[in-house]
Amino acid sequence: MDDSHDFPEMMDTHQVARYLRVKERKVYELLKERRIPCTRVTGKWLFPKGEIDAWLKRNSASPADTPRQGQVPMVVAGSHDPLLEWCLREVGGGLAVLPGSSMDGLRQLALGEAAVAGIHLLDSESGAYNLPQVQEMLAERNVVLIEWAWRQQGLVVASGNPLGIGSLADLVAAKARVVLRQEGAGSRLLLDRLLAEAGIAADALTTAQVPVRSETDVGLAILEGAADAGLAVASVAKSLKLDFVPLHRERFDLAIDRRAYFEPPIQALLAFARTIEFARRVETLGGYDVSGTGSIRWNG
Repeated sequence: MDDSHDFPEMMDTHQVARYLRVKERKVYELLKERRIPCTRVTGKWLFPKGEIDAWLKRNSASPADTPRQGQVPMVVAGSHDPLLEWCLREVGGGLAVLPGSSMDGLRQLALGEAAVAGIHLLDSESGAYNLPQVQEMLAERNVVLIEWAWRQQGLVVASGNPLGIGSLADLVAAKARVVLRQEGAGSRLLLDRLLAEAGIAADALTTAQVPVRSETDVGLAILEGAADAGLAVASVAKSLKLDFVPLHRERFDLAIDRRAYFEPPIQALLAFARTIEFARRVETLGGYDVSGTGSIRWNG
């Protein structure tokens, strides 16, 4: 492999093929199968070197296309959701949490390394949430897709909104420091889509520090003054007493391995989502619509 210092932090398909010492055709195969960390900016595929290094490390012990055999570990992987995080604490032991991005969660579910993946991925062609990605990436595994909640996504800004931010365009005009989520995160993909729809180039944003790995971390970066704005769910802004500019309504789902679906820890989580305590927490957090929580969206 070439010296890693010879490669930029954001590699194109030719550069990542050289970095991995494979043909570009193999890179496009991985893209089609959504098995490699990437982002699409103004129609061009880019590969963050840090995410590629982490991906290589995760898959160095076994081939990426070889699912783990035997009992599925009781692990909840994938994207972060404040309501889900609270529920897992309240339910107690039985389910470990492996935070990451929506794409990470689907990969870990496909490899048999997790029982549940939290995802919020909007399909650009169909406009549907989560189902196209689950059908494509988990075609070889039996999974159930359960609706968790509809969430309000938008710009979290400082209390009082001192920069007067009311839209994505205002981020550029005010030269606001924007904190980003990591590559593959549903919020990062949503931001890219919203920017494209608004005709704003991603590089027109002034980005702050390194990408963060959870919705809460977006809010904390703003609260601590390390950033002026970031895309996150409304509940983060409310819990940290920050201001919020709504932009988009999205569905957050749980993709669950069928072998694990009837295991006590997962049934306990789903049962807890029908309790009064759950309803009260939803009201406290704000920004959630849980009228469809528990609904089966797909039974593959």
